[in-house]
Order: sequence, then structure tokens, then C-alpha cells
Amino acid sequence: MFRGVSSVSLDAKGRLAIPTRYRAELFDCCSGQLVVTVAVDETGSGESGCLWLYPLSEWESLEEKISKLPTLNKMAGRLRRFVIGYATECEMDAQGRLLLSENLRNFAKLEKQVVLLGQLNKFEIWNESIWTTKESDWLSSDEGNATEELASISF
Repeated sequence: MFRGVSSVSLDAKGRLAIPTRYRAELFDCCSGQLVVTVAVDETGSGESGCLWLYPLSEWESLEEKISKLPTLNKMAGRLRRFVIGYATECEMDAQGRLLLSENLRNFAKLEKQVVLLGQLNKFEIWNESIWTTKESDWLSSDEGNATEELASISF
């Protein structure tokens, strides 16, 4: 399970160094084989502003679920276009680095400083300044529409 937030730098080649605390788990669970794709928001579009990074085994499970969605459903089609269409396999090198394609870096507006955010079965990769703005917006938001499932969680 991946949790926590880390500030990391992209090098000149567009490589992201996975923080040391996650490397052994990623080598154990997927031999450093990962898939990165664009994140989608609740509308099914790629407007969330970040990338998703999955261990290969988690990605294959997600891909299986997506493959079973109806092909004529608009939202399912949009999800496939973004999530599957942008999906790129990558492998951690011996130093724990991943090469993010220029296409994906441009999509998420990634610059030198990025944020790697653990999301249990995957990571989110954010441009650090965009993340800071979104984080501030979310913290100041008064959106309190909890679903029944969320309301049942006790902290």
C-alpha cells in the first residue's frame, strides 16, 4: 500500500526518482514494472491535472475491469480513450528512476519539481505548483456531499 506525499525532482531527461521507501515494495510486487497514464476526473475526462502510476499487477486488474465496460457507453469510451490510450509501460532502473514520456509530462504540465502522492494501490504524480493550488482549494472548499459509503467510515 502506498501512502504519503513526497516532493521529488525530474531530471533533465524527464526521469522521476521513486523515493527509497517505496522501491523495495515495487521491486517485490512487480519487479519494477509500472504503467503510467493520465488521471481522469469524475466526468471521465483527463482534466484532473495529474498522472496515475500503477504497479503492473494493479494496472492489469484495472485494465481487465475497463475491458468489460460497454463499448457504446459514452463515459466508458471516454475512460478508455484517456486511461488506456495514454497508458505507457515503464521500468524502474537500478537507481529507482522512471522515464516519463514527453507526452505525459506535457499533459500533466510536469516541470522540475513534482509531487508523488500515495493512493494505496497507485501513485498520483502532480506538478508541485498545481498540487499546492489544488490542495489549498480542496482545504478551503465547503463541499460536504458525503455518499453513504463515505459517511459509514469512522476516523
